[in-house]
Amino acid sequence: MSFPKYLECNLCGNQQPYEPFKPAACKKCDSQWLEARYDYDAFKRELLRGLPNRPSNMWRYQDILPLRDPASLDLYPAGGSPLWLSQRFARGLGHDSVYIKDERYGPTSSFKDRQAAGAVAAMLENGVREAVIASTGNAAVAYAAACARAGIKLWVFMTSLVPQEKLREAALFGAEVIRVSGNYDQTKQIASQFAQRRNLLLDRGASSIPAREAMKTIAYEIVEQLGWHAPDWYIQAVSGGLGPLGAYQGFKELKSMGLIDRIPKLAIIQTEGCAPMVNAFKAGKDVAEAVIPETSIIILSTGDPGKTYTYLWNLTQEFGGVMESVSDAEAFSAMRALAKSEGMAVEPATSVAFAGLEKLIHNGTIKADEKVVVNCTGHTFPVEKHVLGDQWAVDVHLSKDQSPAPREGLQAALENLDEKTTTVLLIDDNHDDALLVRRLLEGHKAYRVFHAKDGWEGLSMARQKLPDLIVSDLTMPGIDGFGLVEELKLDPRTKDIPVVVVSAKDITPEERGRLNGHIEGLYQKGSLPPRRFVDQVVQVIEEKSAE
Repeated sequence: MSFPKYLECNLCGNQQPYEPFKPAACKKCDSQWLEARYDYDAFKRELLRGLPNRPSNMWRYQDILPLRDPASLDLYPAGGSPLWLSQRFARGLGHDSVYIKDERYGPTSSFKDRQAAGAVAAMLENGVREAVIASTGNAAVAYAAACARAGIKLWVFMTSLVPQEKLREAALFGAEVIRVSGNYDQTKQIASQFAQRRNLLLDRGASSIPAREAMKTIAYEIVEQLGWHAPDWYIQAVSGGLGPLGAYQGFKELKSMGLIDRIPKLAIIQTEGCAPMVNAFKAGKDVAEAVIPETSIIILSTGDPGKTYTYLWNLTQEFGGVMESVSDAEAFSAMRALAKSEGMAVEPATSVAFAGLEKLIHNGTIKADEKVVVNCTGHTFPVEKHVLGDQWAVDVHLSKDQSPAPREGLQAALENLDEKTTTVLLIDDNHDDALLVRRLLEGHKAYRVFHAKDGWEGLSMARQKLPDLIVSDLTMPGIDGFGLVEELKLDPRTKDIPVVVVSAKDITPEERGRLNGHIEGLYQKGSLPPRRFVDQVVQVIEEKSAE
């Protein structure tokens, strides 16, 4: 079991307690560059012993993660990915010491599985049951899978420019997908406002200590796989920059423990259509100016990297390194070359890193005798379009030209989103009755309405969707309405969801007693015209929303 002893400000050295999910800011100088500190002496002893009886995944290094006992949480293990020596791709460039850290071996085939595992483990340890994330693709999918395993409801905000396969993949894992017709920075803006309005946890990416710390396990694995030696170069394509920021925390810790004799030089690669970090680096600036993304590789389309760039710039100044951009065409060429030479199918974001490697070798930045590790960040083969229905995403429209959303436009979008993300679960084995109520509800407002055909399916959907209201028939095969209500109230995830019960038969005083205090309303089928019944259901929704 482990937990940070304290957080230390990288600028002024101030030390302060670690508080999970509190935005990490120095209480002395307001810097956001705080790093977690652990009992490194104890961990070094374990490393020197060979980490006996440790799993071959990221929990192998749980002593230096901000978690108390992650291995006990029964999450899908991330990390433990192989490190391959390039056999043909690098040699074709005149280099014979390039290693590929193959992150395609995670639960969702992306290095973001590490981030998700660390963040979701922290959520579980701190009782978080609902969260929000904005993503350009891989992080959303990784978080959706991890949250599905953990029983946490996840709201995923992604720009509509993200390939539909990525959006559908997140929806397949049960996440509530909000598709924003704007750029990624606008998407982050509306996700943040949505989380504030609903008082939900917003995952803050590079600013999240659990998410950032999880990424340093990449460095620990690389060094261990190289026989406790550091490479000369670490290369990664970036969008927001969380991956290398976390990895270099790992390299620094290993160096401070005396386990490696140097920290590798850092190569940050971006696509030319969205290269704010590269632009600032080549101009000698420590602050990046935001750009409007113009690239077909949408997963790398963070136009404003914020303070993360400054942190990465500092790393290159301290340990050496470079930031370089490549064209989309160069990236796709590298993708094909890697597949043909190494038998590796990678996503476009990964191929950007390999195109960057090619460029840095050709211009002499990387020398022939230097040992290089390239992060192969991911590969996904989407099949979700074959198994999902139509109602898997909510659309939010901000701007047609990708320019920043005006304040009034954002407010209108949020109000519209509140309506569109109000979900109602109908549980009724009578398809015609359910269809009538569904049509009336959807005609009243832009509610999302889901239908379960029996009590067991309804219980499962309630736990997955965490709807705003449940309307259930009382007499159904399997588990009836009475058992359903009791199960809902016993589960901490669903106990506060309002339930309206509808019955086709007369209810005895004893049966009313079983339901009393657990439901918002009880209606006899046929006692009210359908429209009036729906009006009363809507009233319950609005009253609960106002609380």
